[in-house]
Amino acid sequence: MKYDSATSNSRDILSNPLLVFALFCLPAIAIVATGRHDVGGGWRTAVWTAALSTMGIACWANAVRCGRMHCYITGPFFLVMAVITLLYGLGIAPLGSNGWNAIGLTILVGAITLTCLPELFFEKYRRHRASSADHR
Repeated sequence: MKYDSATSNSRDILSNPLLVFALFCLPAIAIVATGRHDVGGGWRTAVWTAALSTMGIACWANAVRCGRMHCYITGPFFLVMAVITLLYGLGIAPLGSNGWNAIGLTILVGAITLTCLPELFFEKYRRHRASSADHR
């Protein structure tokens, strides 16, 4: 399989505005909407875990589909944050009384940093090594 930027871009979930809205914007809006102090911890746990899982799986799928560089990093990041959110919401992870704030800040800073920096220092799409069949 030879590297082809046009093919990678056409397979990129992030090139489809409807998918971006459904898989990234809606979950982010849900996190912000349930981050208010008057939302119960049970609801917040369920919404944040589901939203972060959705974004993580979408990133991971996008990394596999098109080789988008930052998705290799943000996918696992969102999934780890989903687990941390679930553990804190269930009272297993002792993050203190400001745990939700710490999780929210980590998500915000991590998402921005891990989305922007990899593509600043590397290419937008990962080059896939040619398969052995391409060398014949």
